[in-house]
Formats: sequence, C-alpha cells, structure tokens
Amino acid sequence: MNNKLLTAQQVIDLIPHNADIILPLTNGEPHKLLDILEDRAHQLTNVKIHQLLALQSRKYMNGAFPGQLHHVSYFLSGATRKQFYQGLVDLVPNHFHEMPRILKSSTNLSMIMAVASPMDEFGYFSLGTQADIVSEFIGTVPFILEVNQHMPRTFGQNQIHISQIAGFVENDRPLFEDVAAPIGEKDMKIAEYVTESIENGDTLQIGIGSIPNAVVSLLKNHRHLGVHTEMFVDGIVDLVQAGAIDGTQKFTNKGKIIATFAHGSKKMYDFLNNNPSVEFLPVSIVNDPREIAKEERIVSINATTEVDLFGQCASETVAGKYYSSTGGQADFARGVRFAKEGKGFVCMTSTAKNDEISRIKLSLSPGSVVTTSKNDVDMIVTEYGVAKMFGKPISERAKQLISIAHPKFREELTFEAKQNGYI
Repeated sequence: MNNKLLTAQQVIDLIPHNADIILPLTNGEPHKLLDILEDRAHQLTNVKIHQLLALQSRKYMNGAFPGQLHHVSYFLSGATRKQFYQGLVDLVPNHFHEMPRILKSSTNLSMIMAVASPMDEFGYFSLGTQADIVSEFIGTVPFILEVNQHMPRTFGQNQIHISQIAGFVENDRPLFEDVAAPIGEKDMKIAEYVTESIENGDTLQIGIGSIPNAVVSLLKNHRHLGVHTEMFVDGIVDLVQAGAIDGTQKFTNKGKIIATFAHGSKKMYDFLNNNPSVEFLPVSIVNDPREIAKEERIVSINATTEVDLFGQCASETVAGKYYSSTGGQADFARGVRFAKEGKGFVCMTSTAKNDEISRIKLSLSPGSVVTTSKNDVDMIVTEYGVAKMFGKPISERAKQLISIAHPKFREELTFEAKQNGYI
C-alpha cells in the first residue's frame, strides 16, 4: 500500500497538460489535493477542474491561476455564484442523471480526485458519502484518493480497489456539516398538504430545505416507506429510527435505501458508517427517469422559487438571476410521470419578501430558467393548497394556481390571466 502513497510532487507528475480533473460533490471534494494543485499551479498548463456544488471558494475559482487552473461548474453554490457573475467560472446546463454522459463526451477524463474512507482488509476503499458523477468511472479512469478516517464506510457501487487507483494522499479532517433549515408555519402547512397524499408503502425522493424537513416530521407514523433519492438527508435517519422506513414494499432494491450522495450532520454520517441498509449508486442509475419509474409508487418532493400560470417552475434562478442549476428535479419530474402510481410535488411558499412579491406570476421573471416544464409538472403546493397540473388545460391550470396564490394577489392574477386569454 505504501508504494501508492503520493508526495505532492508525485501528484502533480500524474497530471498531463490540458487535463480535465473530475471531482465529486460536497464532502467528496478533496481539500488536500486541491491545495497541492494550487500550491504547484505553476507546473500545470490549462487544467480544468469539473465539479457540482463546490463546498469552498478557492483561489483557482477566483481567477488566481490563468492558463493553469480553471473551474467548470455544473451546479452553482455559495462558493461559485459570485465568480460565475464575474466570468471566472463556466456553468454547463445539465440534467443530473446525464452528467457522466456529458463528461464522457466533453472532457478527456484525465483524472478523478475524490475523498475516500480508509482501505479495508480486502484492499477496498469506499467513496463514503458519494457515488454521484464519479463512481461510474471506477476501473476506467485514473483515481487519486484523499483518504480520510472521518469519511464513513458505505456500500453500493462506490467501492474502489487499491489496484484501481493511481495513488492516494492522507488528510484526516471532519466532514462539513449542514445545519437543518428551520421549519416555519407556512412550511408545516405545505407539508400537511403533501403528506395527505403519501401512503404506507410509498417510496420517497426527498429534497433539501425547510419544506422537505417539515414533510419528514409528519411521516413518523407511516410504515413500510422506501427511499430512492438523489441526496440522502438527515430526515431519512429520523424516519428509519421511528420505524417508518424499511423498504420492504419497494419494487427495486427491496429493503435498501438508495441514494447517489449524502450531506448533513455528523449524526447522519455516523448512521451511514458500515450500514448495509444504505447503498450509493451512480447518478446515471439513481436519477435516470426510466429507473425511477420502476418504483411504481414513487413520490417526489422538491422546491421551486416561482411558477407561471402555465405551471412552468423556475427552480434554479432567483428573480431571474442564476442561483444553482437543474440538479435532479427534472429527472424525478419525468420519472414520476412514467411510474404507474407516481406523484410529484413542487413546493414553495406563495410569496417572497414579507408577502410583497407573489411567487405565482403571469410570466416568470425576465431571465428565469425553466427547470420543470409545464408538460412534466404534476402538482404545485403552497400554504394555500394543491394545484394539480398534469393533463389539465391552461385555463384550469391558471385557475388552480390563482387559488393557491396569496389572497392579496389573486385579483390581479385573475385580471392578467383574462387579459391574456388564459381564462
């Protein structure tokens, strides 16, 4: 094993000119390896670093190494939004499940750098909280690992043997933790509407944020729920411990909680460690609408920032400015449509800025990007109720959406809808 322990210079020597380096999401981000790249950037030529949802802003993202290191993003975060608007990073539109395919076609797949748990007695490392966009390339693309004893050992298609890596470095540092968003009164009301449609034995895809947290808090008395979700969140642990999740009525991966990455608290990371009930699979499997649809009773719960009267959801822009990216929302919107008894909820509070702005609009704010299309959206939920979109004419959509808008905006929205011939 020691012959694969790399010095900083040996790491640099493994990276060719014009390399494309792929990183996993969130806690899969290898901080020591990135430090090495930045410290020795003068030895690199035109290296691109590809990643979604970066955790930390770094020098190379801020344009410190022109012609040497450049960041390519596929989902903006607090570390990259400002830099995107400054023209320092690129943003590539994508459906999350297609990311490996995009990387195959648009990069030369020079190297993958990822955090891993320590090697076991059989010579295998685990990518821990990750499978996401990188695990599909195990055995075909060179990997350099950053071994971290704080990374939980998990199971699924995220195991990599020492014979399959170019080398590793060691860096023991606690994982980043995500503080759960507080649940407000409006969040709880929205959650009540959603949970009315969730039955014992359903399989859940749970997003992140206060509304999904509220939904989870109301499901503890359910039984035989399953999980097939892109992101493993803390609420899943609570539901397992409450006896609500056992996966026994799933149609695929029976008895298993399926995810492609995890991000949350230390409590959650401890739950994942050596837990065979959880499996991490490549995003090309987890988020493929065709795979999602095999879970015949899949329920998808996601959030958006605004909706127009057609039912188009702008979930990656805020007031017309880019904030994130598509992620897996569109993947699951399509998946639940294919599923025999699938249900898709897109949730939001009805207003923003202390009830000054309606999130339901005649037209989306200029510059907004449609994440879930009018043809794919199923149900939209606010604190005022549920608007059923799928298979409904525009006139019915407009009426239903106006009925769940904040009361102070309903008259204006009705006038605008009539003026434009929607109702």
